[in-house]
Amino acid sequence: MSVSGSPPAAGPLAVGAWGDAAVKFGNSIGAIAGFLGILLVVFLVAGRARGRLARPLAVLVFLGPAVLLLLVGLVAPLIRTVYLSLHNADGSEFVGGENFGWAFTTDSVQKVLVNTLLWLVVAPLAATGLGLVLALLVDRMRGQAVYKSLIFMPMAISLVGASIIFKFVYEARGKGQPQIGLLSQLAHAAGWSDPPNWLLTQPLNTFLLMAVMVWVQTGFAMVVLSAAIKAIPDEVVEAARLDGATGVRLFWHVTVPMIRTTVMVVLTTVMIITLKAFDIVRTMTGGNFGTQVLANEMYSQSFVQFDDGRGGALAVLLFLAVLPLVAYNIIQLRREREVR
Repeated sequence: MSVSGSPPAAGPLAVGAWGDAAVKFGNSIGAIAGFLGILLVVFLVAGRARGRLARPLAVLVFLGPAVLLLLVGLVAPLIRTVYLSLHNADGSEFVGGENFGWAFTTDSVQKVLVNTLLWLVVAPLAATGLGLVLALLVDRMRGQAVYKSLIFMPMAISLVGASIIFKFVYEARGKGQPQIGLLSQLAHAAGWSDPPNWLLTQPLNTFLLMAVMVWVQTGFAMVVLSAAIKAIPDEVVEAARLDGATGVRLFWHVTVPMIRTTVMVVLTTVMIITLKAFDIVRTMTGGNFGTQVLANEMYSQSFVQFDDGRGGALAVLLFLAVLPLVAYNIIQLRREREVR
């Protein structure tokens, strides 16, 4: 027996939702099948080519899709971003470097740039240093593969997932209420009866957010540096020990110089990832309470304030900051290959 005023049955809505999902799924499958079909035809044509056209056609077939995707996915957005950075909020008026002037002269954005610089220094150094220490310690333990797997495991977690985990770790409640956050419970166990709200306390909250990045990236640093340490010739280590180098002296004067290139590559790689630290800040604080960074401010200006000019200017600054790090990595890798 139906009750008067009860909501209508959800059956038609569910059927409509399933139908819409089926259409979208069919469109996706069709697009993928069409793309694979085009590739198949192109490869068949390239395989049948003979004579002078064979090599140029093969190069075009294999490099063409990659170059096309690079142009569409990277070059075209870059050009558009630079274009937007030189125009006003809606792109209707050319303003030159006004947006860049705003970025460097506005107090709030200056604080964002300082915060980003702090991230760029602290998080990569901490992750690389901790990874190096762990590489040295774990390599001397039995069953090192197990320990390395456990330390490397956070790399399999997205930054959003890691942020949610640490948000529970930093959870803080008022005095007298049961604390569910691990950090607050540890503070209570240490005799601190009224710990602060960790994510609201400046500038501590910024370093707590950095801890998430360090936790995720330490495993990467450890694995790469451990491989570099194992690649050091035994003859070099034995010669240093015969000369009296042991312990810390052996580490600083032999191990570190031998893996210096790898250390710098790991450090710059983590710096690049840190510069793009959007997920952690967006998930944990939304950029509030003095934790804003450049990537999140760029998103806020473009998609919250709907100011494409200022958002584009911040994106260009982020790109210019990443560019020398990428160039340095490429140069170091080429030098290492030449040595090998």
